[in-house]
Amino acid sequence: MEHTMIKSLNPTGIAPPFAKYAHGVVCDGFVAISGQLALGLDGQIPNGSQAQSKLIFSNIDLILAEAGGSKKGILRINAYVTDRIHMDGYMTHLPASTLVIVNGFTRPEFVVEIEALAQVKQKVIKD
Repeated sequence: MEHTMIKSLNPTGIAPPFAKYAHGVVCDGFVAISGQLALGLDGQIPNGSQAQSKLIFSNIDLILAEAGGSKKGILRINAYVTDRIHMDGYMTHLPASTLVIVNGFTRPEFVVEIEALAQVKQKVIKD
């Protein structure tokens, strides 16, 4: 019987999750990345959507690296912004994508949140 383990991903190079969840999980060659907000390790939030997107994609890179992958494996991005003016600058390449304009996030300084689904190579565990 073959099965793969679900592994939680919480890289030390990014701020810990706000609650009891993982930044990402990897299973069966796929990585599901929780919505990422632009919170630095120092607790600072960059100003503006482009700076926030840059930090968010840097965090996504670290999550994918912990799973043995890279942004080249991103299949889908769901992005949430607080205003139409924040629509530019959040995409780094062209996977499948959804963009939703929302009323706000946990703190008013946040203007962008991005979640992703990616494919990576993963070892299969045999019983």
